[in-house]
Amino acid sequence: MFKKIQIIYWVWLTSVLASASVMAAPLITAKEAQMPAASGELKTRGIARGPGIKVISPDMTAPEIKGPFDLKVVFESRGGNKIDASAVKVTYLKATAIDLTPRLKAAITESGIDFGKAEVPPGEHAVKITVKDVDGRESNTVMNLVIGK
Repeated sequence: MFKKIQIIYWVWLTSVLASASVMAAPLITAKEAQMPAASGELKTRGIARGPGIKVISPDMTAPEIKGPFDLKVVFESRGGNKIDASAVKVTYLKATAIDLTPRLKAAITESGIDFGKAEVPPGEHAVKITVKDVDGRESNTVMNLVIGK
């Protein structure tokens, strides 16, 4: 009888943990989205020796993204240098920049970012991703997210 209860508990716990990983999580809150937009022009250098940054998901060519969406970004090392996962920074570009890195910390690795079911309010949002390698060479990219209602 005790073994049967253990098995039932294990099946229940497994299903709860599996469903928890599928639940949506806020990447940007509605309050943050209402803040004034960043002003000025974002300048980046034309030649970058730092790591490559490739957004896999969401589809950045789509006219509009439906949420929640999976955020998947791949980091590509250059010259055999390893990516410094602790130096990755994700910033929501507003008049006062908002550091999103703590929300993504568990999803950031040397190979990229894998954050499932990101919740972002409808509207246009600019998110900057900065990556460094172990030699300190830096690259960044800006994701312009257009989220539909």
